[in-house]
Amino acid sequence: MRTPAAMIVGLVLCPCGLLLTLTGTLSPKWRQVSHVPDQPMDVVWEQGIWDICRERQSTHDRLCGQADELGYFEQVPVRVAQGLMPSSLVLTLVGLVVAALGVRCWQPEPRHLVAGVAGLVLLLSGLMSLVPSSWYTQELWALPAAAGSTLSVGYSLVLSYLGSCLEILGGLALALSFHHYCKECRAPKLPPSPVIEAGPCSSRAYSNPWDVLEDERDGQHWRSSPPCDSDL
Repeated sequence: MRTPAAMIVGLVLCPCGLLLTLTGTLSPKWRQVSHVPDQPMDVVWEQGIWDICRERQSTHDRLCGQADELGYFEQVPVRVAQGLMPSSLVLTLVGLVVAALGVRCWQPEPRHLVAGVAGLVLLLSGLMSLVPSSWYTQELWALPAAAGSTLSVGYSLVLSYLGSCLEILGGLALALSFHHYCKECRAPKLPPSPVIEAGPCSSRAYSNPWDVLEDERDGQHWRSSPPCDSDL
């Protein structure tokens, strides 16, 4: 039996979503703050959930580890993202391990129940990373920033969104394995066929009645074994 297409889709989308979510979590570019008063025009502040970087675009000088003078990291959306994003990554890894054990491409038959459970785990991990990304986007213009500066969405937030959506789609694809598992449970189980012991009358099998008549005329079969009811 070949691996179902839904399982293949889940195993492709979920690792891609994991890489995107990991990049979005670690990269300090959830929000860009530009045109800051009393700062050069080419200075851009990049804010993530773990770090704040200052970059001068004309010289490409970049310095991270900037002090949080406005209490950016104390805001609730940032604190929630700091808790849920790493938890989502760990849960995604667990879901991929369980999915590999359920799909088991090295065997002819997958374990549909295990693959379905893995799909639910990956679906939950995608939702866990989608919630802080959505909340941060909604509160992006309300988070502390210098008055008169220009705010914009960073690529890390976009990658977190895309990774969350891929994990959700991959989890849904693997969760379809529950349908195959239910079909297996509803399928009638046939009892094992009885084993017929070979006796003296089973030395030769006849495919049609003409063979029986031919043996009766020759008398060869009766000389080797006594006649049976099936020969008559």
